[in-house]
Amino acid sequence: MTPPPSRGGRRAQRNEAARLTEQLLDEGFNKKQVAEILGRNASLVSQFFTRNKGASLVEALRAVVQEVQAGGPRDMDSLKRLARGHVRPRLTKSGEVARVRRRNTVRSTRTVTDDRGRRQKKWTSSLARAGKQHIASGAARLYPVIVEAAENQGKIGFTVRAHRSMFTHDAGRLADSPGVRRNVIQRRDGTEERAYGANVGGPGSGEQGFDAVDFKAMVDAAGGDVTAAVKGWLVDTGRMHPDAEIVYLEIRAWKENL
Repeated sequence: MTPPPSRGGRRAQRNEAARLTEQLLDEGFNKKQVAEILGRNASLVSQFFTRNKGASLVEALRAVVQEVQAGGPRDMDSLKRLARGHVRPRLTKSGEVARVRRRNTVRSTRTVTDDRGRRQKKWTSSLARAGKQHIASGAARLYPVIVEAAENQGKIGFTVRAHRSMFTHDAGRLADSPGVRRNVIQRRDGTEERAYGANVGGPGSGEQGFDAVDFKAMVDAAGGDVTAAVKGWLVDTGRMHPDAEIVYLEIRAWKENL
């Protein structure tokens, strides 16, 4: 009888990340636990074996393997702390730090007790992001965040990315946004991210962000096109040139004093 193949193919053909992971599997860990130690998902760990992934995680894996084989702590918290100090950011082919994929929509709730003593979940905050392709079709995933914030009398903030020459104010100008002074992100492709309506207050954003009811009305006036509404506000308030192209938009919403 032909013996079954070992995990992920022959060991001699595996890359270093797969070989180190195999040693952890032999020590009694599973792929999900290895992924948790590395701060990644189990699908990526499987790709160490099938798609030659994991080069940026080799140093972390090696440190964890050495710790385990030397009889050190095996609890997840200790191993995660150890790995965290050795994880290198993934680089693109051009040598730049690769962007980490993030969830495009995030929603948070809080359990509260009503007047009748019943416990229920209340909306506290949410966030949605749209890239260039989604923006071109109207950025529909952003609208529900605004609607829910308006229904809950919440606040709105947003981050927008466009070519830096399309912003009328230089980064750091108080006339633009309080978020610019701290959170402006400049990229090698010439684009720049700027934040508006942050919940720390500032010129043009109100004491604690934009009122969600007013913000929704602005978006509804633009036919529900969130990008068009945001660009219209930036142009009307003298922050952006009319011919600018927005390539990224993030909407943040939150409820104060819940």
